[in-house]
Amino acid sequence: MAKGIMIAGTHSGCGKTTITLGILAALKKKGLKIQSFKAGPDFIDAGLHRIITRRPSRNLDIWMCGEEYVKACFHKHSMDADISIIEGVMGLYDGDFNAVNLAGLLNLPIVLVVDAYGMAESAGAVVKGFVEFRTQNTDNSPSPPFSKGGKGGCISGVIFNRVASENHYRRLKNSIRDVEVLGYLQRDLNYEISHRHLGLTVAEESPITEENIEKLADAVLEHIDLDQIVRSLEFRARSNYSFEISNSKLKTQNSKLLRVAVAYDKAFCFYYEDNLDFLREAGAEIVIFSPISDSKIPDNVNAIYIGGGYPELYAEELSRNISMLESTHNWADSGNPIYAECGGLMYLSQGINDFNGNFLKMTGIFSFETQIPPYHPLVKGGMGGLRPHLGYREILLKDDCIIGKRGDRVRGHEFHYSEIKESSNTGHSSQYKVKDGSGQNIQDEGYKFKNTLASYIHIHFGSNPDIAGNFIDFIREK
Repeated sequence: MAKGIMIAGTHSGCGKTTITLGILAALKKKGLKIQSFKAGPDFIDAGLHRIITRRPSRNLDIWMCGEEYVKACFHKHSMDADISIIEGVMGLYDGDFNAVNLAGLLNLPIVLVVDAYGMAESAGAVVKGFVEFRTQNTDNSPSPPFSKGGKGGCISGVIFNRVASENHYRRLKNSIRDVEVLGYLQRDLNYEISHRHLGLTVAEESPITEENIEKLADAVLEHIDLDQIVRSLEFRARSNYSFEISNSKLKTQNSKLLRVAVAYDKAFCFYYEDNLDFLREAGAEIVIFSPISDSKIPDNVNAIYIGGGYPELYAEELSRNISMLESTHNWADSGNPIYAECGGLMYLSQGINDFNGNFLKMTGIFSFETQIPPYHPLVKGGMGGLRPHLGYREILLKDDCIIGKRGDRVRGHEFHYSEIKESSNTGHSSQYKVKDGSGQNIQDEGYKFKNTLASYIHIHFGSNPDIAGNFIDFIREK
C-alpha cells in the first residue's frame, strides 16, 4: 500500500516549496520514511527535498518521459516509503502538462496552497474557482475524471501561507466551502530560502540550516493537521504496469563495470538521479569528482559526465584550478569521451565572460567563449530586459554520438541565461536538430570535438531507453 499526495499552488511564488519542505520535515520528525518527487524538469526544488529526506527526489515529467514512465517511476520509488509527496509546478492548471494532470494520472489527491497575504473572505472565491474550474475542464484532460472525496486529481484540502494571525486564519477558514482546510503557516515565520537568477539557491550551497528545518517542521506540526493529511491519502499502488524503468541494453552478469567520472560540486550539481541510475544499470560505476577542488580527473575512469549548475558563480575558482583545466583538456584532446550539459558546456569552452565583463579561462576544449549578457539580474538587481533560454526540447541526432545513433530522438529542457559568444564560434558543426515543446524547429545545437559532446540541453535519459546503453557501448568501443 503506497500513499501519496500532490502539494500544488495557485501560482508560482505562493509558498508551495516552503510548505512542501515543511511537510517533509514534519513527517520525518514523526519518524516516517518519505519519498519526494518534483513535477516537471526542475533540479533545484528536488535538491532541497533531498536535504530533508536524505534520499534522492525524483522528477516526474510527462512531456519528457511519457505517462507510462512517470507512473512506473512513481510506483518504483514509492514502494518502500510510508508516504510520497509530490511538489507541483507553477499554478495548479498552468501549462499543457500541469500539476493537476500529473495528479490525475497517478490517482493522487491534491492539497492546494493559497497565499493569504492581503486577503480574507475572498479566499473562499479563489478556492471555489479552483475546484469548479477542474470540474469544467476534465474532458480535455488526460487525467481521470474529477471525483469528490479527494481522489484522482481533485482538491482534497487547502493550506494557507503567510497568515497574519489566528483571527485572520478564522476568517480565511470560514470562507471555504466543501473543501477541508488543513491549516496554515504564519506570515512572521521568518523562513526564506535565498533566490538568484535561476530560482532558489541550490542544495549544494547549504541554503537551509538544521535550525531552520527544525523551525519549519515545528510550525507545520503546530498549525497544520498533518494527521488528517496522512489519513486522507487513499492512493493504492497498481499491482502491475505495462512499462518498467530499465535500459534496453542492460549489463550482462560478466560485464566489466566501466567507471564514469561525474562532476559534482557547488558549480555542477544538476543531474536527474534517474540518469545516474540508468548508467549504473547499463554497466557504469559512478565516480564523483570536483572541478573546483580536485587537481585532476580521477584515475582509471573511462568517461566524464559534466552536468549543469552555476559555473558562472564559481568561474574564478574554476579558472584558478589550472591543473584540473589542463587535465580535462588533455583528456578530451586524447580522444577520451566527455558528455556535458549546460554548465558543463560553459566549462569546456575557452572561457566565461562573467557578470562584470571579465574573461575567466576554462578548459579550452571548444573554440568558442560563453558570456552572461547585459542586464543580468545578479548585476542589475532585477530581470531588466534579459530573458532566459527556457523550454522543452526534442533532439533528432544527426550522427552517431555518445548518447545515441543517427536518427534517434531524445527529449530534455533548457534553462539558462548564458550564451555562446557569437564572434567566438568558429565553425563547430551541430550534432542536434532541435524542436521546442510545441514542435517548432529552433536553432540546431550540440557540439562535438573528437569524442566530446556538449550542449545547453539537459537530457532526461528516461525519454529514450537506449541512451544509457548507447553511452556505455560508446565508451567500450573507444
